[in-house]
Amino acid sequence: MSSHSHVYVQGDVTIDPSAVISSGVILRANPESQVIIAAGVCIGAGSILHADQGTLEIETGVNLGTGVLVVGHGTIGANACIGSLTTIWNASIERLTVVPAGSVVGDVGRQVAEVCAPATPPVDSYNPPEAVNHSPKIASSPSPSPEQPEQQDANPPVDSQRRSSESTTEEEPESANSPAENSVYGQGSVDRILKTLFPYNQ
Repeated sequence: MSSHSHVYVQGDVTIDPSAVISSGVILRANPESQVIIAAGVCIGAGSILHADQGTLEIETGVNLGTGVLVVGHGTIGANACIGSLTTIWNASIERLTVVPAGSVVGDVGRQVAEVCAPATPPVDSYNPPEAVNHSPKIASSPSPSPEQPEQQDANPPVDSQRRSSESTTEEEPESANSPAENSVYGQGSVDRILKTLFPYNQ
């Protein structure tokens, strides 16, 4: 006789002594509901059997893989094999039936894949504000345009003005030096000073 002290049991649950139940299994029956585990049943770790609005019966020799979820009412026929991570909602499984792992049996409206399936958004609803805000920035960014060569062609007078200004700046020192070369302004004063200092040496 096996012990099922490691199994969480709540409500009206009947377990045959020969059933093998792994740790972490939850057997729960709501009010006015019942869970019946027959002889030779093997339930994998982490499975949950939750009876609701009726009787949930697991017949002789049934093998439930790990992480199986059975919710509602129904019957899993004798010697049926339920793959791991399978979900059964208010449905019955025929005897000697093999259910692949990860299957969903019963209420297909509760399938996670259909509920979480991403819907394609309408084209009009997807209007990122960043794209609209950044478009003028992209248009105003400096980029080569066909008008720039024309502007460069129209600007040579500015270059000629710069060259003329440079030529005038170069000519200014020469004009400043021209009075130094012409000795007319200082010669008279020098002659008077020499005559005053040396009156006999003219």
